[in-house]
Amino acid sequence: MKTIEVVAAIIRKGDKIFATQRGYGDWKDWWEFPGGKMEAGESAQEALAREIREELDAEIGLDKLLCTVEWDYPQFHLTMHCFMAHLEGEALHLNEHEAARWLGADDLRTVKWLPADDQILPLIEKELHEA
Repeated sequence: MKTIEVVAAIIRKGDKIFATQRGYGDWKDWWEFPGGKMEAGESAQEALAREIREELDAEIGLDKLLCTVEWDYPQFHLTMHCFMAHLEGEALHLNEHEAARWLGADDLRTVKWLPADDQILPLIEKELHEA
């Protein structure tokens, strides 16, 4: 099975986390954390900064690696490095997603998450409650 290595930003602002809704592909309308595929020679941190600039026209600061998720989708195996992050400014523009929301700990499970992203919700809830 093919393996795809990606990065994801769990962007936090106060007691909320930024979530995006896919607007294309097999998983259209499902929710995810912004990010994307790593390119050859990129570190996870470099890939994430690039992906967020491309997807959201935003600059982020990375706070810490939250976890790495290993998940088998029907067509591939996913390795997803998930980083807690914060915005360096206020501007966000959706270049690839059809919708976005800021979700608090009590709202995280009100959207339909991609299966791999769903795996990290308990860790994010813990992060939000420790603040």
